[in-house]
Amino acid sequence: MGESTLNFGCLHRVCTLVVCLCLLHISFIFIYYLRNLDISASFLQFQQEQPSVPDQTERTSSSSSRGAAAAELGTPDPSVTVTPAPVEKLSALNKSAPPTDAKLDRCPDPSPLLVGPLRIEFSHPVSMDTIRAENPNLREGGRYKPKDCIALQKVAIIIPFRNRDEHLKFWLYYLHPILQRQQLDYGVYVINQDEEETFNRAKLLNIGYMEALKEYDYECFVFSDVDLIPMDDRNTYKCYSQPRHLAVSMDKFGFKLPYVQYFGGVSALSKEQYLKINGFPNNYWGWGGEDDDIYNRVASRGMSISRPDSEVGKCRMIRHQRDEKNEANPQRFDRLAHTRETMNTDGINSLVYKVIRIEKDKLYTKITVDVGKPSR
Repeated sequence: MGESTLNFGCLHRVCTLVVCLCLLHISFIFIYYLRNLDISASFLQFQQEQPSVPDQTERTSSSSSRGAAAAELGTPDPSVTVTPAPVEKLSALNKSAPPTDAKLDRCPDPSPLLVGPLRIEFSHPVSMDTIRAENPNLREGGRYKPKDCIALQKVAIIIPFRNRDEHLKFWLYYLHPILQRQQLDYGVYVINQDEEETFNRAKLLNIGYMEALKEYDYECFVFSDVDLIPMDDRNTYKCYSQPRHLAVSMDKFGFKLPYVQYFGGVSALSKEQYLKINGFPNNYWGWGGEDDDIYNRVASRGMSISRPDSEVGKCRMIRHQRDEKNEANPQRFDRLAHTRETMNTDGINSLVYKVIRIEKDKLYTKITVDVGKPSR
């Protein structure tokens, strides 16, 4: 009896010791596993948060042009130094960043928001405050882009201007809603000729082209008189494979095209088309001739004029008296006869002007300029 009790006690102590050793072994294994798991997770998180950074060796500033070319091709350029954002700030930036255009589909063409024929009236004046209130999605400078799709085109609307404030109100009242329904990424630029020298419409259009490109990478330019309003929003203010004439049938001409070569009122040219004709002439002072000169330039470069049909291309003109210092240009016929000879030296490559001031309104960007004086 005593010997059995003794053997049982020894066996119990041995079993207890074995169990304790097993538990201790399991505990060491568990702690080791957790420790390695934390290290792996931290390493993976660091790898995800850390941006890919090229060699930080100092380079010279002369590499910027090569970097731009490489960016366009989608190829990293080793000559460009990139300073990454601090790691601790990247997560916050990623969480707060709005959706990018890369996540959006292109807007359909034509836009599904178009309504077709419009009623255009000029009998009741409109106020700038009313126009601002009715266009809450505009950004400073008369800028807009669709939020739910990538715009059909980036379009700069260029308006040659002087002393036409009431006409401008009607233009803004009607055109902003139309342009937004057309789902364009656009900006409105009012190019205001300073002082009271003879008006030079074509030169103001050239200036508008130059100044608009300083702000944004526009690919299309619509040149519009301030007194012309489209009567159908299917007449999209964008560019086509050929220069586009948008004011096809005006009430002024009984809703008929006055002559086949007519290219006045509202026209659209892509950047490539515009540069191909060296822009517009700078030497048409006073009324008339510059539109026909532009047509001659287009034709001489082997391009043709595209137009919407006469119903979609209807426009209404705000009736008015001809402005002072905008009398008929007596030299226009002689200049037209020599377009092919002068267009290579008279245009965007010879443009000279001075910006007096730039005003940013919610509805437009107004750029007042000194265009100089006509040569005597």
